[in-house]
Amino acid sequence: MDCIFCKIIEGEIPSYTVYEDEIVKVFLDVNPDSNGHLLIIPKKHILDINEMDANTWTHMLEITKKMRKLLETKLQIDGLTLIQNNGMIQEVKHFHLHLKPFYRDPQTILPVEDIYEKITH
Repeated sequence: MDCIFCKIIEGEIPSYTVYEDEIVKVFLDVNPDSNGHLLIIPKKHILDINEMDANTWTHMLEITKKMRKLLETKLQIDGLTLIQNNGMIQEVKHFHLHLKPFYRDPQTILPVEDIYEKITH
């Protein structure tokens, strides 16, 4: 399989992982739209919303809540947008949920390494 997210899960491609368990992996988007832009992906290859099972989806939503608290605490975000694409607009054909932080004041996009340090320490 030539799926970039499966390769990240297997450790073939490095990632800035901020959370991982037996069901999901959460890591920083390397091309962020805002500081702290996270991706939550199931470890099982699931193409899109049509293939998503209820248990995995429920777990992903619980982890989303935890990640929101982490972003609020570490980066002082003012809001959070959740995005999940399907079909032609789904760039990577592996189900994933974007968590895009919102900041009241305009932010300069910092290097991912710097945001990783802020979130993990």
